[in-house]
Amino acid sequence: MNALSILTVAAEAPTRLNPLDLFMDADIVVQAVMAGLILASIWVWMIIISFSLRLAGVKKRCADFENEFWKADDFDALVKERSKKNIPSARVAAAGMSEWRRSMKVNGGKSDRDGMRQRLAGAMESQVAQEADTLADRLNFLATTGSVAPFVGLFGTVWGIMNSFFQIGVQENSSLAVVAPGISEALFATAIGLFAAIPAVIAYNRFSHGVNSLEAKMQRFADRFHASLSRELERQ
Repeated sequence: MNALSILTVAAEAPTRLNPLDLFMDADIVVQAVMAGLILASIWVWMIIISFSLRLAGVKKRCADFENEFWKADDFDALVKERSKKNIPSARVAAAGMSEWRRSMKVNGGKSDRDGMRQRLAGAMESQVAQEADTLADRLNFLATTGSVAPFVGLFGTVWGIMNSFFQIGVQENSSLAVVAPGISEALFATAIGLFAAIPAVIAYNRFSHGVNSLEAKMQRFADRFHASLSRELERQ
């Protein structure tokens, strides 16, 4: 090969990595791994965006309801109206009011007042836990993606490197020009795995903190409402 040919090849060689070319030139198994990780990454970002909006909306509705609740003259009417909407705090209050009405039917609520207080607390605590579990349900996919995606990408990398070594045997040539493209394509699978996993882990930790914070706030609301019902019970 003369000097002109060498310069021509060098001029035609890519000067940077092209993700699309890496995907198209990869082995079919590595392509399947990449495609799965890309779909997982897209779904992760959809969850991040939708859950961010959902959590912000739920926090605002709960805060507005609690402010209105403590100013209301008729707790029962307000709870009946708001519990039909997507307001977790309203459903917690509804659980407490429902248990209050059931307990008051038993001898006017005058017997076993300690047991009645325990039932009120249990009903609202159970509803708080249910609301938190419902809100955090979609976070399981973020946790799964964050823990599994790097290993899926690593599987694609291992498979691609094995294929590169296989090509060395087939072509009986161990030069870097033979193995470098396959190794680049294989390592790209790990990069995609990390691209899917890192946002998932960060979002999961952030959203878990947000759900726990909201759960603690609902529990404080339930405790305060329980104290109000206990004082009302003392007047019976």
